[in-house]
Amino acid sequence: MSAGDTASDGGLALSPITTDTVRELLSDRRVFPAVPAELDEDAELVLDSLGLVWLLHVVEERYGLVVEPSDEDVVGLTSLRRLTAYLRAAQTNRRQERAAEGGRDER
Repeated sequence: MSAGDTASDGGLALSPITTDTVRELLSDRRVFPAVPAELDEDAELVLDSLGLVWLLHVVEERYGLVVEPSDEDVVGLTSLRRLTAYLRAAQTNRRQERAAEGGRDER
């Protein structure tokens, strides 16, 4: 998993990614048309490639988190729970990387 943090202000995106926020992101018609509001965390999801690209774009825009999943990662993104766990892990990893770097911006 490769992730970078590029919030427009150069700082860390402070909002944690939660199940509810991922559910909201999935409800974007460009990501997952007609997703039920009561989508169970373990319900099977089948995101097409364009939906996944748009989802990752929105994650970058809202959270400043650049995520580049490997093919193996993509295969595992089969439920709301797994997608949320993946994005949370990417966010946590990036925060740890930034802390280890002393929080400096590498741009």
